[in-house]
Amino acid sequence: MAAVKIHNGGERLNRVFKQELEILLHLDHDNIVKLLGYGDDREEGVLVFEHVPKGSLQEMLHDSTGAKENSPLSWKNRMAIAFQLAEAIEYLHEKCALPIVHGDIKASNILLDEHLNCKLCDFGSAKMGFSSTVLPPSSSRMNQVMMMGSPGYVDPHYLRTGIPSKKNDIYSFGVILLELLTGMDAFCSEREQPLTSIAGPILRDASQVGKVVDPGLGGYFDLEEAKVMASMAGLCLGPSPTLRPSASDILQTMKHKISSISFLFSPHHLKL
Repeated sequence: MAAVKIHNGGERLNRVFKQELEILLHLDHDNIVKLLGYGDDREEGVLVFEHVPKGSLQEMLHDSTGAKENSPLSWKNRMAIAFQLAEAIEYLHEKCALPIVHGDIKASNILLDEHLNCKLCDFGSAKMGFSSTVLPPSSSRMNQVMMMGSPGYVDPHYLRTGIPSKKNDIYSFGVILLELLTGMDAFCSEREQPLTSIAGPILRDASQVGKVVDPGLGGYFDLEEAKVMASMAGLCLGPSPTLRPSASDILQTMKHKISSISFLFSPHHLKL
C-alpha cells in the first residue's frame, strides 16, 4: 500500500513539485516518510510515498471524532515521538550533504506507523542549501516567502525577516513539545491565541508544569521529565534564534534526562 500526492496547476505549483522532488531524492532516514516513486509531465506531478497507517500526530492528539479517546498516546510514546522528530530534524540540518530547512513542521506533518514511530512528511515548503543561497527578501518576494509555515507554528523572527533558517524548525519543534505536553492544539480558535501564548506561564515557572499536562494521560506521566520538556520548549521558543538549541543539543538533553525513551535503544524495538 502507498500514499500518493499529486501536484497539478500552473507554473508556480510545477516549481514547488520540482523543488520538493529534488529534496526528497536526497533523503534517507527512518523518521522521514519514504519516497517510493514519482511521475513528472507537463501537466501533473505525482509523488508516491510509503503508507503510514496510524495517521498523523494531529489526529492522534486532537481529533474530536475519537482517535484520541480510543487510543491516547502514552507519556512514553510522546517522549519517543519528540526524540524521533528531533532525530529527523538533526538529519536534515546537520547530516545531509546540503542542509535542509523543512519549513512546515507541525502535528499534521508528523505521521505515525503501526508501532507509533514518527515519520516527518510534506517537504513542499523545504529549502535546501539555504545557508549560502538565501538572501533577505525584497518587497517583491515577501509575499512568496511568507507562504512558508502554518499558523501557531511559525517562528515570529521568520515572520519579521522572511529569511528561512534552521532555527525556524527548532521553534516549530518547541510548539510540538507543548502539544505533546499539554494535549492542546497549536492554535486555540476559541481564544484566538497560539498555544505559545497560553502556555507561556509554565515555561517561566516549573512548579506549574504538572497543572497543564494533558489530562488525557490520567496522571500517568513523569513530572520531572515534564519539567525538562517544558524547559526545553522554552529554549526552542526563545525570541533570539541564535540562543535556541540545535537538534543535536535537544537529543543530548533527552538522552541524559528523559529515561522514558530508553526503550528506543533496545535491539527489540521495532523501527520500519
